[in-house]
Formats: sequence, structure tokens, C-alpha cells
Amino acid sequence: MKLGELLVSQNKVTNRDIERAFLAQSEMGGLFGQVLVKLGLVSELDVAHALSEQLSTPFLTESGYPESPLFIEGLSYEFLVSNHVVPVDVERKPLLFSAAIPQDTYLSKALSLVLGEPVEIQLGLEVDIAAALKKHTEEEESEADEELLDDHFEGDEEFVEHLKDLASGAPVIRLVNQIIHRAVDMGASDIHIEPFEEGLFLRYRVDGVIQDMPDPPAPSLSAAIASRIKLLASMNIAERRLPQDGRIMIRVKGHELDLRVSTIPTVHGESIVMRVLDRKNIQLSLESMGFSADTLKHYLELLHRPHGVLLVTGPTGSGKTTTLYASLATLDARGVKIVTIEDPVEYQLGGINQVQVQSQIDFSFARALRSILRQDPDVIMVGEMRDEETAKIAVQSALTGHLVLSTLHTNTASGAIIRLEDMGVERYLVTSAVTGVLAQRLVRTLCVKCKKAVELNEEAIEHNGLKRFLPEGQTKIYAAKGCEACRQTGYQGRTAIHELFEMDEEMQKAILRGDDGMALHRTARSRGMITLYEDGLRKVVSGAVSLEELLRVTQEQSEEDQQVVLDA
Repeated sequence: MKLGELLVSQNKVTNRDIERAFLAQSEMGGLFGQVLVKLGLVSELDVAHALSEQLSTPFLTESGYPESPLFIEGLSYEFLVSNHVVPVDVERKPLLFSAAIPQDTYLSKALSLVLGEPVEIQLGLEVDIAAALKKHTEEEESEADEELLDDHFEGDEEFVEHLKDLASGAPVIRLVNQIIHRAVDMGASDIHIEPFEEGLFLRYRVDGVIQDMPDPPAPSLSAAIASRIKLLASMNIAERRLPQDGRIMIRVKGHELDLRVSTIPTVHGESIVMRVLDRKNIQLSLESMGFSADTLKHYLELLHRPHGVLLVTGPTGSGKTTTLYASLATLDARGVKIVTIEDPVEYQLGGINQVQVQSQIDFSFARALRSILRQDPDVIMVGEMRDEETAKIAVQSALTGHLVLSTLHTNTASGAIIRLEDMGVERYLVTSAVTGVLAQRLVRTLCVKCKKAVELNEEAIEHNGLKRFLPEGQTKIYAAKGCEACRQTGYQGRTAIHELFEMDEEMQKAILRGDDGMALHRTARSRGMITLYEDGLRKVVSGAVSLEELLRVTQEQSEEDQQVVLDA
């Protein structure tokens, strides 16, 4: 079967995509798989898996490459680079190599002729091969950059030109590309590049958890990497004393990436964080976001009310903005006028007027909100209630017949009520305007390929509150194990757990009499509210989430309580 047919059968591309690729190949040449990747129609990894199947050649993953460079007498570095090939194992027979084009007969003949013995060539990604080859020259590059950084410059212009030269060097360009490509392969949400006294740390946040990379760039490359990223993000590369923010729009392996770049000066250099927004993976469907059926039913009822304030709460990175986007996507944008105020506008939605806050010209949330009210909207989304003025205008907007959606940084749903009071909103206004508060967290889901069953004893079931949700006779839940598919973490992907606080007559009375957050939480529970932890337990029972992960995220219990589960 041809490569294109394989990819179509795997639903990676369409027949129309194949036709476009053939047309492009006839004009610019190159291998068909490489043309597909360059056009952004499919990822390099998908092409590699299809090629491996077509050629009946094993595919070498990133973990299969040696930690240290392998040198073979008679093989020049230039030959390896020009042919995209690297030695992987020189102890076994035949010698093992990884190549981007393993079917190249010239390559296998040339290697066999030079080495005087047969070789085996497996398929590898170009980015992994380049990373392995980079280890051959790391010391030379490091020394060269140290010499450049030790130079003295007569003026600012010369210094800026020097930084641009550093950022434009082929090794630095390749290295920054590899850093971004790896983020796509890992499904990372954030990239952290942090200089410390002991070296340069490269870390990725995957499914909400920071992971260290075992092969960070050389410390001497810190300034060059920072300059390259700042150049891409249209930031001032000469300014290293102040924090800066920027944005990079890039297409990588078929993914439209929006990288939000933040730099901050530290004692050892600039610390850089790039938030990765993958437009291809955005989920704008409430049904696919992990809502339990009863919670989703009540939330949709609140969402379709003609007026009121509906809040989504949780810490940074808990998916609040995505939930608001999905909520707007369920509304009929043609039947109602929807306007959003955001900082920044993360995803563009059809039929919705989205306004970007511009703090540098004093166009704040509050000022934008006052202007929007003159635009005759039905639904208003405020990215975040950050101050008293914005909160008060939002509440007044709800009382005058608008549906207002927004977010707050609080740990619980009931805590949002207290937060509004702290921001200066009177209690009688809160009870009149707020219709509901949705608290949310993201938890990692178990890898379906390696999750293992765990039997719990009665004590553990009772202690962790599982008895209420376990079907009669079930004592088994699932825990993380680890395999190649999930990079030995035991988890793959994330889902949300929710806590929906609804404003009813009893809750209004509790707020008006001045109950604190804990008292409001108890009242809400007595009215049937399912807590974050309890909603998580339902997902534990279904086998989607491990109990350890739920405890890590909700922190409902102490370490001693967690140990009971681990020992069960």
C-alpha cells in the first residue's frame, strides 16, 4: 500500500489533501512524506509511523537514542549530517543506525563499504536525529559561544547586532525549533527555560505536571536561546533588565501554535516561559470536557437563562477560559448578540464580537465593559473580574437584563460569593445577580493501555468516601502503571471535575445573614451540591482517574490518608 493510501486509511489526511500534496511535489520536488509535513497536512510523527508500516522497518523513538554521542572511525560528521543518519548502537552486530530515509540504498551501501561490515538502518524522526548529532558538536559550540559572550562592545548598537547574530546562527535556530517541536510531540502546555548557577534547565508542563528534560542545552547558549525567542516574539532583544511579553504564531507538524512568551530577569539570566496554545486540540464542546450528566444539565439551565451572572472559578491553568469558550459555543450566536472582553483573545469564535484589552492605552476591563453596554449585547463574557469596578459594572449589567459570564480566582464555588463581597459588591446585589458558580479543576486521566486494577479493602473504601459511588459488589478501581505510550507516567490527557453552586432561596438567605465561605459550602452541600472531590470520586469509580491523582489535585485529605489507599 502506498504512503498516501495508508494515511488516508488511518484518517490522518483526506484524498483531497493527497491530491494537493502530489501537485506540490511535482512543483517543488522532494519525498512525498516530507511534502505532506511541509504543507502542514500531517505531523512528522504520523508520517513516520505510516512509513514504518509501509517499509516494514522499525521506528526508533526518542528514548532509543544513546545518551552520549557515538563516534565511528572513518565516518565524518559532515557525512552524517548531510544524510540525516546517526549511529545508535555500535556494540551489536550488525551495527545499528537511525536515518530519516532508511530506504535510501546509497546510504546503506556507503555505510557498509566504509565500515567493511553489514549495517541495519531503522527509521527515525529528523528532529531526533538532529538532537543526537548535536551532541557531537556541543562542546565546540559551547566554547565558541563563551568566546562571543566574553567579548566587549563599544556601544548599544554593536551589542544588539551581536545578539541578532547569536539568534540567527544555524545551531541556535535548530535548537529552538527542537524545543518547540518536542513540546508538540509531548502535548505540553508550557515550556520553561530557566538559567541557574548549576546550568540551564529545560522543563515542560505536560497534563499539568512539570517534567525535566534529561538533555538541556549548554548553559552558554542561554543568551542565544533567549535572543532567538525574543526575536521571534517581536520583543526587545537588547532589554534584559525588565520583564517582557510577546507572542509567536507558528505552524509545527500540522499544528497551528500560538505561543505566549513571557520573560523575567533573574540573577543568572532571563527565565523564559512559553505557553503553548494548540488550536488543533482546542475542545469547544461542554460534553467532551468531563462534565457529569447531572452537573451538565444544571449548568446548561443556568447558561440559557436570559440574565444573571454565571461565574467559573479555579486556579490558573484549571481550564476556566476554555469552559467559557465552550459555553459560548453552545449559544446561538445568530439569535443573540455576544460580546467578549479578553486579555488576551486566545481563540477566535465565529459570530462573536471579541474585544482585546489594551492596558498600555488605559483600555481596561471596566472601561471596555462600559462601552460594550452601549452596543446592545445579550451576552457578555468578561475574561476575568480583576477589580471592584469591573465586578460592580458586571453585576449591574446582569440586573439590567444581560447574561454575564466571567471567571474568578477562588478555590471553591462558595468562595466566589465571599470574593465578590471582598471586592465591594453588596450582598443584596450578589443574591439578586449571581445565578450560579462553577468551580473546576483538571485531573490527569489514566493511560488506557497500561492502567492496572487495584483491589481496595473496606477500610479504604469507607475512609476515602467511595462507598457512596461504588456499585454493589465492586471493590476494584484503577491506578497508574506506565508504558511507552504515556512516557512511563501512567497518565495521558486530562479531564475536568466540577462543583456547581446554584443560587436558590436558601442560599440567598444564608448570604444575606452573613454566612462565611465554610457555612455557605455546608448549606450548598445540604441542598445537593456535589463537591469537586465527590465528582472526582465518580470518575475514579468509572476507571478514568486514579485516586492518587484526585487526592493530589483536590488535597482533600492528608498524606496519612493517602497512605491508607496506597497500602490497601
